[in-house]
Amino acid sequence: MKTLVALVLAGWVFAAGAVELKIGFVNTERVFREAAPAKRAQQKLEREFTARNAELAKVEKEGRDLQQELERENVTMTEAARRDKERKLADISRDFQRRQREIREDLNLRRNEELAAVQERATRVINQIAEQEHFDLVVQEAVFASSRIDITEKVIKALSDK
Repeated sequence: MKTLVALVLAGWVFAAGAVELKIGFVNTERVFREAAPAKRAQQKLEREFTARNAELAKVEKEGRDLQQELERENVTMTEAARRDKERKLADISRDFQRRQREIREDLNLRRNEELAAVQERATRVINQIAEQEHFDLVVQEAVFASSRIDITEKVIKALSDK
């Protein structure tokens, strides 16, 4: 794909001859890190998952406490009591792993939704900048991009203004 883009660009330059192309580059990762909408989305996700993470930490602590109790009282405990506690510890461990997996899956789903919304807004802003400043081409992924054509800061600033 990158080779195809390079060939198309080379063809344009060759065909255009004396016509100068105006090319821009946007560092998408930087936009996702620094733009105000991306930061707000991250804060929103943190708030959204705080309660579930607290519940998960509570289950983890319960398991650790039970494990320590088992280790501490192993010698004095009856066989039946030890089996009951081990069974309860196994149940807590399974519950913890299940909840952890569910939270991770839900978080990934929500993060993708939020990033898609930020990406959509960023694309609109990039299109506006490209039209206003008469760019012929704006790329979002490159092996190398000179700082002369990097318009990432403009995109971040435009997203912050909205």
